[in-house]
Amino acid sequence: MNIRQYLDSTYLKTPSQAGLDENENLQVVKNFIQEAIDEKFKLIMIRPDMVSVAKKMISDANSTVQIGTVIDFPEGNSNVEDKIKEAVQAIKDGADDLDFVCNYEAFKKGDVALVKDEILRCTQIGLDNNKVVKWIIEVAALNDKEITQLSALIKNIVISNFKEADYASVFVKSSTGFYKTANNLPNGATIPAIMMMLENASPLPVKAAGGVRTYEEAVEMIRLGVKRIGTSGAKAIANREDAKLGY
Repeated sequence: MNIRQYLDSTYLKTPSQAGLDENENLQVVKNFIQEAIDEKFKLIMIRPDMVSVAKKMISDANSTVQIGTVIDFPEGNSNVEDKIKEAVQAIKDGADDLDFVCNYEAFKKGDVALVKDEILRCTQIGLDNNKVVKWIIEVAALNDKEITQLSALIKNIVISNFKEADYASVFVKSSTGFYKTANNLPNGATIPAIMMMLENASPLPVKAAGGVRTYEEAVEMIRLGVKRIGTSGAKAIANREDAKLGY
């Protein structure tokens, strides 16, 4: 198993979240990009305003590392037109993967029509431009029934509207890693949540994001059937060291 090809090395903090000024945070992002190049990870996952920086560094290094970015992050409650606008700009800047935050709050409130519309239209934008699309459902904000239903909803929309050849390019993803939970409960991927996603999203692939911090945890996720793992500790995991606490 080449675990590096499962790892989306991730840095999504704003300067204020990281306690840094803009130049300091930019340097952290560049360090993550360079690390992804050096370690030959599958992908570097960064915020939209950093995509062009990554594109130049990866191009200059003649590297095969792909570039992912997040759309409508981390709340996911913008209207679909704003989601599309942000996605189109990310595509122009050179993103390969578009990780949309699903409007899970609308889903919880029963506005399924809104969620169906954004999944259909945003997925179409990604696939039309030969991009990988991932839908972040924020499992920590959902109960088991909602995880099951939302995973199945995404699957059904994709199966009903796109070709079978497209299925592998539309993921259901567990978490932003930024959701605030009560009582320090997990805010990212857990084994039970991932198993529900795998069961109900299939044949769409699943990405486990947030909370995977050791090589053993990563291997366990892969053995369950996960195709991608998002982590800020990709290098530590790849080298079989414990990653520091965080995404």
